[in-house]
This record gives sequence, structure tokens and C-alpha cells, in this order.
Amino acid sequence: MRQNRFKSRHKIRKRPGWRDYQARLKRFVLINTLSKRIIKYSFVILMIVSFYLIAAKLGGTAFNYSQKNYNFASKKQLSNKRLIDKNDVQALLDKKVFVNLRGKNFDLVLDGHKLRVNTSLNLSLQHYLQKKIDKSTSKYIGIVAMDPSTGRVLSMVSFDKTDPSNNPCIDNEFPAASIFKIVTAAAAIEKCDFNLSSKFSYNGSKYTLYKSQLKNKMNRYAKKITFKDSFAQSVNPVFGKIGAHYLGRSNLEEYALAFGFNRKINFEIPLAPSFISLSDDPYQWAEIASGFNHETKMSPVHGAVMISAILNQGRMIEPTIVDQIIDGTGCTIYRSHLVTMNQAVTSEASDIVNRLMRAAIRSGTCSKMFRGCRTDHILSKLNIGGKTGSIDTKKHDGRYDWFVGFAEEKEGSGKLVISVIVAHGKYIGIRASQYARMAIKQYFRDYFAKNETDLKRASS
Repeated sequence: MRQNRFKSRHKIRKRPGWRDYQARLKRFVLINTLSKRIIKYSFVILMIVSFYLIAAKLGGTAFNYSQKNYNFASKKQLSNKRLIDKNDVQALLDKKVFVNLRGKNFDLVLDGHKLRVNTSLNLSLQHYLQKKIDKSTSKYIGIVAMDPSTGRVLSMVSFDKTDPSNNPCIDNEFPAASIFKIVTAAAAIEKCDFNLSSKFSYNGSKYTLYKSQLKNKMNRYAKKITFKDSFAQSVNPVFGKIGAHYLGRSNLEEYALAFGFNRKINFEIPLAPSFISLSDDPYQWAEIASGFNHETKMSPVHGAVMISAILNQGRMIEPTIVDQIIDGTGCTIYRSHLVTMNQAVTSEASDIVNRLMRAAIRSGTCSKMFRGCRTDHILSKLNIGGKTGSIDTKKHDGRYDWFVGFAEEKEGSGKLVISVIVAHGKYIGIRASQYARMAIKQYFRDYFAKNETDLKRASS
């Protein structure tokens, strides 16, 4: 039996007052430390410059040569040393500054010291999506596009009808709905040896989950279906049976943790953990496995991180939106780098999930919104996979609408993962899968155009 990848799951339940106090305390300590470092480095730089100015007067051209050597040594030293980490950045920067950024870089003054923050945003994609969001019918919108190879967030666009300063992209209060079927599918592939053609049967509707539908009974009304089509069409009774009869509580908990639930995901913006809780009731396991509940919750950023594992042979990649932070003296005090969180599943299992998600685009719940991909001059060059999820609000006054997915070149290395949540109000506006299609097409339109330009330059 495969060993558990993690220790016991983490539960974060801190009183808001204590958390705010700790954040302010950490911020105060960090500012003081940063101030001391800036003063120290400024003094050292001043001494070195003074020395070489004197040397320039005495030795003529010797100054220019020595200065070039000094600059090279400084860059080499900075590239090998990172002064602060993501946790420090969280304390240093207010998360509100990342709400709907319109520039790739921004400056801020902290305790009298100027900082330059360089982000990973793709401004063409960022501005395009900001123009496309439909505010008339939506309560919340969160769109996250990420490079799965590096974890760099390329676009983060949000809308909160009641609080414009809020960022739904990092909000963990959205029911995961059928997005959790990705976790269930991965667990069933590894634990039960299910494949694309594994056979199942169910009674009743695809989108309900009554206790009677979990019984293993065959009658003339029973419908037969493959694992691939069950995923593509998001059939609740099949995934409910998998959760209740095949996986059970321990396996569902293990794979939920593997895919990032109930644990911290490091990001430059504080990201509350996505949440799942399992009881000893088999029917609740069925609800969890199929996503037919309001208690399993996740954020759009987490959705993008989950899909990164499907394109990285099962490896989860930490998200990052800050490339580097430079202080007033020109020193880099923070630089992001690629961090693998964990191996969520094997490469073989991730490949099968990849094909399940592509089936959802071709013949499943995503097919309507991605119709015409095979003849589109941009989308036809891509393999596209996705998973939708939808569930009414508890008060039945709105509907949560999810899409998580990916696009990768058929002949090339270009990749993009996309995670979208839309909370519709009384009327349904632009759906999550529509935003995803627009984002994928816009990103790869620019991507292919840049590649073509680079080829022309190289050949000229």
C-alpha cells in the first residue's frame, strides 16, 4: 500500500483579533529589519563609491574598469541570496494592492523607504479580461490564469459587487461542487485501477444524488456508462458510488490533502486553506466524492494550482505573482523561484485525468462552450481540457459556476491553466467556461504572434 504523503491534516481556526495582531507585529518587525538592512547597504555602497571616486582622481581609467567588476560581483551575489521569503512578503504588502492591477510593476513607500514590486502579470491578458467581465448579473467573479511550468500567475481579475476592495480569487468560501470530481477520479485511478473504459451503472438522473441511487442494483431502468463519460458528463450517482463503496473516508482524505485541501499553499498574498471535512457516514462520502455539497470549499487560486499537477506529471507547483522586490538602493530583497509543493499523483494517473478532462471539452459538460475548437485557427492548435462545477447557493438566490482547465500546444511547449468562479445573481450572465475560452484564445493569440515574430527575426 502506498505510504501517505503527508502528516495529519492542518486545521486553521484562528480568532481574527489574534491573527490581525500577529500580522501587525510581524509587519513591524519586518519593516524594522528591512530598514536596518537598507541603512547598512546604503552605507557600504557609499563607502565603496567614495573609494572609487578617489581612485578615479588618482588613477584615471582604473576607476571605470574597477566599477564594472564591482557591478558584476553585486549582481552575482544578489542572484544567489534571497533576503526575505513569501511569508515576509505577505506581512510586507497589503493584499489589497493586488486587486485588479493594471500595471505590471508598482511602487510603494514603507516607513519612508521606497520599494519597487515587479509582478508576473501578462498585461495583455490582464487588460483583456478586465474589459470582458460582466458586472451586471454577477455577485462575484474570480479569474486566475497561471503558467503551470513555473507557477507564475499571468492574470488575476476579480469582481465583488458588495466590496470592490475584496479579491474573490483568493477567497476560500466558494463551494467546490463538481471540481472535486478531479480529486475523486485521481484517487479511483490509483486505488481502484479504474481506467477510461471501466464500466458503471446508475439509476435516475445524472445530476441528483439520492440514497437510493447509491445502491448497486441492476434493473431495466439502469443506465450503463464508462468512467470517461461519467467524468465528462459529471454523473453524480457514479461518483457517489465510487466515494461510498470504493474509496471511503481515508482515501478521500488522503487525496484531498494531496491536492491541497486543509493545508497552507504558499503565495505572496495570504491564501486561506481550502476546506474539506469527512464524517463516518457513507452517504456523506458520496456527497463529497461527487461534489454534491456546500461544505467542501476552495479558492480560484487553489483551482489553478490543482490543475498544475495534471500538466506536470502529478507535481503540484506553488503559485507566485511577485517576480521580485527591489529596494531604494537597487538591491533585490525578494526574488521568486519555482517550488514544487508535492507529488499529488503518479504521472500515469495525471495522464489519465488529462484525458478525462479533454473528454469533458469534446463531449461533456464543457462541449457547448468550446464548440468549434477544431476549426478555430488558434484553438485548433491546442489540446484543451476542463471540468465544470455548479451548485445553487444555500438560499437558492444565486448559482455558483466553476471552470478549471488547461490548454497546451499540440506541437510546442506553450501551456496555460485557468480557474474561474462566477457567482450569478438572479440572471445568468457570462459563464465561467466562456471566460475560460476567452482567456485561452487571447493568451495563445499573443503567444503564437510572438513566436512568429521571433522566427522572422531569427531568419532575417
